Amino acid sequence: MTEQTLGQLAEESWNRFDDHESVFYEGVWHRSHTLAERARRMCGGFAEAGVRPGDRVVVMMATCPEVPLIYQALWAAGAVVTPVVFLVGPEELRHILTDSGASAIVTSPELVGTVRATGIEIPTFVDTTDLERASERGPVTRDPGDLAALMYTGGTTGRAKGVMLSHRGLWQVAKDAYEISHQEGKNRGLVPVPLSHAYGLIISVAGMHARDPQQAVLMRWFEPKAFLNLAAEQHVQYGTVVPSMIRLLLAEPLESHPLPDLAYLTCGAAPLGRQTLEEFERRMPGVQILEGYGLTETSAVTTFNPPGRRRAGSVGLPLAGYTITIRDNEGEAVEAGDVGEVCVSGESLMLGYWGEHEPDPEGTALVGTELRTGDIGCVDDDGYLYIVDRKKDLIIRGGFNVFPRDVEDALDRHPAVVMSGVVGRPDPRHGEEVVAFVQLKPGAQVTAEELIAWARDRVGRVKYPREVRFVDAVPVTSVLKLDRKALRARLG
Repeated sequence: MTEQTLGQLAEESWNRFDDHESVFYEGVWHRSHTLAERARRMCGGFAEAGVRPGDRVVVMMATCPEVPLIYQALWAAGAVVTPVVFLVGPEELRHILTDSGASAIVTSPELVGTVRATGIEIPTFVDTTDLERASERGPVTRDPGDLAALMYTGGTTGRAKGVMLSHRGLWQVAKDAYEISHQEGKNRGLVPVPLSHAYGLIISVAGMHARDPQQAVLMRWFEPKAFLNLAAEQHVQYGTVVPSMIRLLLAEPLESHPLPDLAYLTCGAAPLGRQTLEEFERRMPGVQILEGYGLTETSAVTTFNPPGRRRAGSVGLPLAGYTITIRDNEGEAVEAGDVGEVCVSGESLMLGYWGEHEPDPEGTALVGTELRTGDIGCVDDDGYLYIVDRKKDLIIRGGFNVFPRDVEDALDRHPAVVMSGVVGRPDPRHGEEVVAFVQLKPGAQVTAEELIAWARDRVGRVKYPREVRFVDAVPVTSVLKLDRKALRARLG
């Protein structure tokens, strides 16, 4: 590797292997050299259109083969990739376009109406056809410390904030993540996570560090039956998922979908219940779930369970470039096994937040050279990290701490439940009361009282929910993480 910049990394990755089938999407295999040529033409197209080094360019498209090519082309042109989930509405998109000072946006025909509805006049590339008419162009020179991606992450306070990630940070985290997770001979992966999310972005970059030709099977959007069918038809050997995908898969007749080629699933973006992991592995023999942990602010990955050294219930060991410290409410480091706020230090942390934003005292913040994540957890004597819950989601009932994840894990073990979400409701007597929203399996019948009793037997008389509300579907975010903010809005 000549330098830690992503445009150069992409160029080196294309030249590393002979032409091969590289990406499968909606019935078609795309070959690696053809994709490389397209990306170089896109780079030339961006340059001819006036995109300059340092320009922020929004990419708002559903997952498809063109998305990683656009990222690679923009990095080669020296621009800053600003991914946006295609599900956002005009108001949120207007905020991102304005806040980032974007010079252009790349989108697809079905999303042009959303762009126009923002009322912002901005150069708009509708798909990549015009860009690919240009001559091929190689990467411009950039510094590893330069801004490579501006990723907007939502919070419970204020508007979405732009997280500034450098070439060096993404390059190094992707390399470390590849090194700790790769299993020899396992080169065909199923990717249902959005490439517009930090998880999907780092998967794209990690693939450019591969030592062997890789094959990616892309899904436009996750759907459990389609996931199982694709995994079988394309003989995938591994996949990337989030916990809600695992729970939705468990609602399917997994025993009717043998997947002899599937060896493991990497799971991140939110904690996965131990019982959920064990049920999945029991019903899908031969498939192991390897959990990891990260934030957009840590370039997507902080820890991972190495194959062969997995510790169930843990989110793994820190990547080579990161150090984990657990701190108490006074900011002091605690002993192994003690619970506190997870704090991360290392050279691959974000450069900071873009522009002005409303501070969140209980959320993620960069304090000096250390990131205070806002997550509660502990490490064991061997350095494995365990996540308990999000600090701001903590429910304090009658002076006792209730972590929603503990209650959700108990409810999710009920045979009638697909998934649940737990939040605190203001209560004049106890301060907060525990409320559970529950999604049942099709045809399942169970009463709220029965679920309350089930939870009480498993989490004790303090933590169990006093109220259960049934919903058609527990709300999730655009990247399929449990949306507790939406649940709180339903409390009324």
